[in-house]
Amino acid sequence: MDSHRNKMTAPIIITIIVVLYYVVYFGFLIALLDGIWKYLLGIIPIIFSGVMVKVCIERINEIKKGEEDDISKY
Repeated sequence: MDSHRNKMTAPIIITIIVVLYYVVYFGFLIALLDGIWKYLLGIIPIIFSGVMVKVCIERINEIKKGEEDDISKY
């Protein structure tokens, strides 16, 4: 179980870093722009962050099931 926990830390940390990057980068762009661009650029990081969290959850479930190296299937 401890090896599973160690293997789950990297996907979680990467997800947190990428989500924070999206929020900060697009937040900076939203602060600079006006009009419809502000709303369009507000939707993009929400979508990207949602996809990143979903992929992280799927990866954690794979690790819990014992599929650490799923590339070998292909």
